[in-house]
This record gives sequence, structure tokens and C-alpha cells, in this order.
Amino acid sequence: MTQRRSLVLGCGAYLPARVVTNDELAKTVDTSDEWIRQRTGIRERRFAAEGELTSSMATTAAQGALDMAGLNAKDVDLIVCATATPDETFPSTATRIQSNLGIERGAAFDIQAVCAGFIYALAVADNFLRLGQAETALVIGAETFSRILDWEDRTTCILFGDGAGAVAMRAATANGSAREPGLLSTHVYSDGRHHDALYVDGGPSSTGTVGHLRMEGREVFRHAVVRMSEAIDAALEANNLTPGDIDWLVPHQANLRIIDAMARRLNLPQDRVVVTVDRHANTSAASIPLALCEAVHDGRVQRGDLIMMEAMGGGFAWGSALLRW
Repeated sequence: MTQRRSLVLGCGAYLPARVVTNDELAKTVDTSDEWIRQRTGIRERRFAAEGELTSSMATTAAQGALDMAGLNAKDVDLIVCATATPDETFPSTATRIQSNLGIERGAAFDIQAVCAGFIYALAVADNFLRLGQAETALVIGAETFSRILDWEDRTTCILFGDGAGAVAMRAATANGSAREPGLLSTHVYSDGRHHDALYVDGGPSSTGTVGHLRMEGREVFRHAVVRMSEAIDAALEANNLTPGDIDWLVPHQANLRIIDAMARRLNLPQDRVVVTVDRHANTSAASIPLALCEAVHDGRVQRGDLIMMEAMGGGFAWGSALLRW
């Protein structure tokens, strides 16, 4: 029996030019390169330049995805942008990207699930494509977290960076086999009881300010390993697969300890885990597409490989996606 499936045909990425090392941060923040590396695995991160926006970074990443896919922007009839740092309160950053690319049809909107945003955006776009409500989609994760950090809070300001990643997707027919290329399934969850563990203390209806990021690191770590493990199990069960079938783990890049814990649970060797947190830090919704794009473009990920993606962020919101490249 044939069915519609979302094929990922290309990916693109953008990182700001400015590299900020741990040593540079240590000049203004009470921290050190050793302290940061031991706790997070981060060596450096990228910060957007003045005038560089979430939408401009996202546009470059999106164009890269289209170029790799061999698609024209005019082919796109859906843009879903995952971001917690939009250009403006409204309109959506996705509509800015749509305009930048010269697209004048279809729908464009934002998804806000913080670090889990890219998984959520994949789920939404996949449903559009499967149901025939769109044919060609851009799914983007883009963030400028450097602009919501409290530079007097050394436990959080060291963790984040800026960047954007995107994938170009198109609907195709498949027979339902997990061996065929495409997005096999997505699984998303949330639990609002944990708001105070990771949030921004501002917003239009609460304070009228942008606010700063606040986090209880130990609480987030404790939940992250459990929740993301559950999401991975759900993806494998839904597709009658086992951890041994996974070729690549492309996790949210929040903390090297969490990434290592997930790899051990899946019994995956380190050379089958895509890690960029050391160079990108946590880029929230952008982290998974940035990591995926790096592994695709350097040749590690090959057509036919099975890719597990997982993430957890503020809310708490978390999820997984299983992709046959």
C-alpha cells in the first residue's frame, strides 16, 4: 500500500563569523576555559554581529538547503521556522524568510518549543506533506541566544551560541517500509509543570521586556536523559527497529555529558554520534540541523543511513525524529 512520505533532499547551515572562545569569555565573566570544558564540553561559540538577525541567518541556511536539494525557492509552499528569538514579536520570522527568498505563495509561520523546536517543526511540516496540504517545505531552526543572556550569570551565559540550520523537504510516495528514504516518524511531548527549570524572565504580556534566560542546570540534566530516552524508544517502537539499527545519533547539542549518556544508552560508539557542541555551544532550535548539515557535507552521513534526532528544551518540551537519509 503506497502512502505519502516526506523526503529530506538537502540541508543548509549558517554560523556567524565571530568566534568567542572560553578564554575570551573569562576576561569578563567569572569563569575559565577548564571550568567550562569540564562541565559542558564547550570550547567556543559563535555570536551574531550587530545587525545580523535570526531571519538573515535562517535565509542563508534555507538557501543552502534548496541549493543542495536542487530546488528553486519558487517550488516552496511551506516554511516552518523554529525559533525562540524571533526578529520581532510579530509578524513571524518565517514570513521574513519567505520574503527574503522571493516566495509569494503558500504558508510561513514560526514554531516555539525552544531547544526542541526543530523536532516540533519537522513534525508539523511532515504532517502537512503527508496530508497533501503542501508539496515542498523548508524547515528551519535559527537562534540569536546571545541577545537574551545575562552576562552576570556565569552558569548560563557560557552555554549558548547563535546560528541557523535548515532542511528542504518534498512529498513523495512510499510503500511504508523503514528501509525507504524519508522521515519515518516524529514524536513530540511537553510537561508545563517544569516551567521554572528553564525559562526567560520576560515577555510582552508579563513584563513588556525581552528578559534573560534562567536555568536550573541539574534539574534540566536529570529530566533530559530520561525524557529523551523515552522519545527515542517511542520512535524505535513505532518503526519496529532496535538501537542496533541506528547509524547516526544527531542529538540536540546542549551538553557533552548528556550526549555521552544518550550514546551509552543506545550502545553507539562515539564515532557514530555527531557532536558540534564543542564548537557551536547550545544553539537551541538550530543545533540539530547544524549538526546534521555538518555530518552530511563532510561525508559521514550517506544515503540510506538511519538517523535518530532527539532534543529537550524549556517547557519542558521534548521529542524525537527518525530519518532514513
